[in-house]
Amino acid sequence: LDADGRIVQGAGDIEAQTGREDWLGAALQDLLGEQIAEAARADDRPQGLTYLGRWRSADGGWRDVTTHRSGDLRIVEVEASADAPEAGIDLLSRLDQTAAAFERAADLKALAALAADEVRALTGFDRVMIYRFLEDEAGCVLAESRTPQMPSFLNHHFPASDIPKQARALYVRNVVRVIPDVGYTPQPLRPARDGPPLDLSDSVLRSVSPVHLQYMRNMQVGASASISIVADGVLWGLIACHHSTPRLMTHEVRIAAAALARNLARQIRTKDEADVYRERVRLRGLEDELLARIPLEEPLEASLAANLKSTMNLVQATGAAVVRGDKISTCGVCPPREAIRSMAGWLAKTAQGRVVRSHTLSSLYPPAADWTREASGLMGVVLAVEDPFVVMWFRAETVEVVRWAGDPHAAVKTGPSGRLTPRASFDDWTETVRGASRRWSGPEVESAGRFRDALFELRAMRQMRSVNLSLQESVADKDLKLEHQDYLLREVNHRVQNSLSLIASFLALQAREAGDGVDAAQVLREAQRRVKAVSLVHSRLYQSDQFETVDLGRYFGELLQDMADSSGPQWAAQMQSTLAPIGVPAQKAVTWGLLLTELIINAQKY
Repeated sequence: LDADGRIVQGAGDIEAQTGREDWLGAALQDLLGEQIAEAARADDRPQGLTYLGRWRSADGGWRDVTTHRSGDLRIVEVEASADAPEAGIDLLSRLDQTAAAFERAADLKALAALAADEVRALTGFDRVMIYRFLEDEAGCVLAESRTPQMPSFLNHHFPASDIPKQARALYVRNVVRVIPDVGYTPQPLRPARDGPPLDLSDSVLRSVSPVHLQYMRNMQVGASASISIVADGVLWGLIACHHSTPRLMTHEVRIAAAALARNLARQIRTKDEADVYRERVRLRGLEDELLARIPLEEPLEASLAANLKSTMNLVQATGAAVVRGDKISTCGVCPPREAIRSMAGWLAKTAQGRVVRSHTLSSLYPPAADWTREASGLMGVVLAVEDPFVVMWFRAETVEVVRWAGDPHAAVKTGPSGRLTPRASFDDWTETVRGASRRWSGPEVESAGRFRDALFELRAMRQMRSVNLSLQESVADKDLKLEHQDYLLREVNHRVQNSLSLIASFLALQAREAGDGVDAAQVLREAQRRVKAVSLVHSRLYQSDQFETVDLGRYFGELLQDMADSSGPQWAAQMQSTLAPIGVPAQKAVTWGLLLTELIINAQKY
């Protein structure tokens, strides 16, 4: 319909359904009635499917009518409906009971099995599979509910190429896609229009790829439906429904199936979150126990080496290693020491602050292909790049036999006419996968990151503790020196006063000795000798770092040497001393020093 509500294009058996040949250009109410047309005019949703109601066609059959927008146009779709649809209250009751059963499911496996049974009961399809996408984009059938005549695909894998990326994008956009009959003949839009093709991405009746139809026929399927399991906006998986013969899935069943799938997605997320929470709590407890055994007093690498078994068990590894420079400590099953050393250097260069992990190490680090049995999986953290300090966890190879629904390497081929053709066989095909370990879980990677950060903090605390001890020692030393300086100032003040008193006494003594006629110059020279002697006493004393006590023997020796140097060679030859180390208080040393110098001066004088 255009903006005026008139039909500009159509597809399918419009003439037989409406009983009119002149439908092109007609108003919607002229074909489907005023009630449907009024509901379409009232629909103001910019996107998404809107149910307009039930309409009885010209042949007497009931039809479901839906609408959605595509650019400036409105698309109205008319499809077959059940003659006696299930009452709404009954459908709601069924969905409520299913939701309660989902909540009681013990784990993901039980939840998936229950969902498969419920969807099969709701839709009536012969086989319903709960199909989960894996990290490599391949799919795996977690649960299945089927009739005895349908082959089983339980626990089988399907290659990523079976559902290309563009198809996955549509599965997120359109939760339910149905092919009632894989043998249908596509009906083109009439009349053809110039310009870009009409976007039918949200159309219920949009035709699917011929390759997909052939794929379904190769599986011996007559009808199919897929219901998307979308968790947090991401396509987690599909509910795949197959029937051996053509089968209709009415609008009301599609709505119920979509509601069931959303409920299933919520329960999957809830159970995943609960599992992750329990795993995080367990790992945090192990982290706390391990970190409590790493003391601040010991070097970090020594503490890690001593607790390497607990470090290994932290993330359920089969081996662990700590590398610090040339030192290597190992526990459990590990690669050769030289290989560990080389890998530590590689990790130090490539980690860049990340937790490096892989369950197929040789694909990330080719030299690991030589020891996949010991370490197909690696998780490592780097504590220092220079003189590499690295903690590594290893997981041994786990040989896995994967069951595929047909050869995954023979997916889509080009036929003789140049058209793509899907694989024709879905027979059981097994593949032995080597060189891989059990995957590292998200909580385990988080735990390794927290452990690394905690080790960083421990190392910083050790460094800070060392700095604080040095500062305390430095402060104590400074305090002691300040005490010494304070003592020295008091001593200097006291001794200067004493020295001035001595000088005054020396001058008074010289004045008494100098009578009339005594040469004044001689008197002054004598006074100068005594003042200089006092100076020597104090200068020698203050050159020592010890202010409270003095080695009297050393002190006397230095005073005698100074006086000999100042008295001349004739006196130096006459001086002899026999001295022993004797500790005396500094104040007494001054007195002893003055006595010694006075004795020598008098000896020289008289």
